[in-house]
Amino acid sequence: MKKTITILFAAALSISAFAQTQTIRAFSHRGGRMERDENTLMAFQESWDAGYTGFETDIRMTKDGVLYMTHDNTLERTTNGTGRFEDKTSEEIEQLRTKKGNKIMRFDEFCDFLEGKDSLYVEWEFKTKPVESYPQERLEEYVEKIYTRVMQINTKGSQFVFTSGDYRGLRYLQEHHPDAELLIIFSKPVNDETMAIAKALGIMTLGCKMEGTSRQAVEKAHKEGFVVSLWPGQSVEDFMLGAYLGCDRMCTDVPLTVKNWVKENAPWLKVIY
Repeated sequence: MKKTITILFAAALSISAFAQTQTIRAFSHRGGRMERDENTLMAFQESWDAGYTGFETDIRMTKDGVLYMTHDNTLERTTNGTGRFEDKTSEEIEQLRTKKGNKIMRFDEFCDFLEGKDSLYVEWEFKTKPVESYPQERLEEYVEKIYTRVMQINTKGSQFVFTSGDYRGLRYLQEHHPDAELLIIFSKPVNDETMAIAKALGIMTLGCKMEGTSRQAVEKAHKEGFVVSLWPGQSVEDFMLGAYLGCDRMCTDVPLTVKNWVKENAPWLKVIY
């Protein structure tokens, strides 16, 4: 690990003129899923206490229309439950606990947590796959509930971005709330294909995989007017690679580790946490 970090650090220093003008918006992915119990109040609170104002979370809706913060459409990986999340009622979800003993966080609880906090950056990911769990009418109900509550958060100078790898929810916002800021997620690198798709959809913020992304591709994306957010961010090496590639935004699963490492080893890198 140390050898890899040293190589990446040296590569970044070799472009010091660029690095000194680059600013990265870092955000705590699911509250720091590799350091904390993902998508729980405790995780987000500890990221906030460490100085993070950038967060990402995932939202799903129960059978009876209640929104919760959870990534998977099944319960086995993160909770003591079984089966598909969308097949459960809110009463059933309330009885569950994460593998570390925390309650499953309701979406409105996270909104309450953000209340009164300023200069936030939050990515709200629509988790609407498998698509059969969210037919069009249900999907529209889901998206409208999220958008309406997010816009009610009392905050100043904050940036809220609605994201998804399923275009349907983003399209609904384009049609009904055209001022909403959107990011489309690709399980592919920044390249001509992903840029062409995003441009055709009218979305100018890319959420792409670092693997296969080149510095030249990011430069081309910037010239075409795109904002580039890269993932995954599972280590300091990932974060420094994102910096070298020239990304604008970078998620991290280890927010506390990254913040401490950058402070000690790369103080010239301008990072907004």
